[in-house]
Amino acid sequence: MTGATVPDKVSLPYLRARKRRGQPITMLTAYDHPTAVLQDRAGIHIVFVGDSVGTNLLGYASPQQVTMEDMLHHARAVRRGVERALFVVDMPFMSYQISVQKAVHNAGRLVQQAGAEAVKLEGGREILPQIRAIARCGIPVMGHLGFTPQSGSSPNYVYSDRRGTVPRYQGRDGQSAASILDEALRVEQSGAFALVLELVTEEAARAVAERLSIPVIGIGAGRYCDGQVLTCTDVLGYSGLQLRLARAYAGFRQTAADAFRAYREDVEARRFPGEEHLQHMEPDQLASFQALLQDRAQATLPPRD
Repeated sequence: MTGATVPDKVSLPYLRARKRRGQPITMLTAYDHPTAVLQDRAGIHIVFVGDSVGTNLLGYASPQQVTMEDMLHHARAVRRGVERALFVVDMPFMSYQISVQKAVHNAGRLVQQAGAEAVKLEGGREILPQIRAIARCGIPVMGHLGFTPQSGSSPNYVYSDRRGTVPRYQGRDGQSAASILDEALRVEQSGAFALVLELVTEEAARAVAERLSIPVIGIGAGRYCDGQVLTCTDVLGYSGLQLRLARAYAGFRQTAADAFRAYREDVEARRFPGEEHLQHMEPDQLASFQALLQDRAQATLPPRD
């Protein structure tokens, strides 16, 4: 197997093999069917419905507003477009934090009702019982440490006069880096098959990736993770934002704006639709139709005195 080889179906053993061989793993968010189809055909290893659907697509102010119904709706659409990639779905805020029982129930809903092949949970020691219970039920669990978007707590954010309130990088000192490593080991020991590290210093993320046997997927966590994940909107340049942790591989925002403007101008100038967009009646059918219209017009004329 080479780095370019893509199996007919991405499995957990395949992902572990890529880690052992030093072959990077690719992961992207998808929120709809057309995007999922394109990602699957592009050879992306993990197609992921993240709760970022709330802020990136639904106009929510925070991931905390995303519901299980939101996730089920978008996951079903993405599921229909995924054939080869591993299909992972985020468990939204309050779908797993309240109790182990509720976590297992909601993870089961994502599998049974949306076709998830794995679920992702944010947090460390406070949710280890949930990770263990879901994994024991046979549902693969992906962990998530570092910056955790579902948490609105102040340690996750920092304020600057230039950028305002922004997410804070984690693992900037020895103690916090060691804490991330300890939490990562606990998540692995609890049964997670993989771990996402978000906004973690490269040095701390490298230590985690080197010490865990499961794949470590980074987002804003440097070059030494076993793979990388980004949102599809950032990759496509949909938001127009220039984020330190991301790279836009297309300028979709400007392309879309230009297309909408061109459409409006063409309609207003009567350039669209054009002859090439039309379907005409056959001449004999047109003559029959015109005769019918004439008969109807005659029938509606007022009677002569």
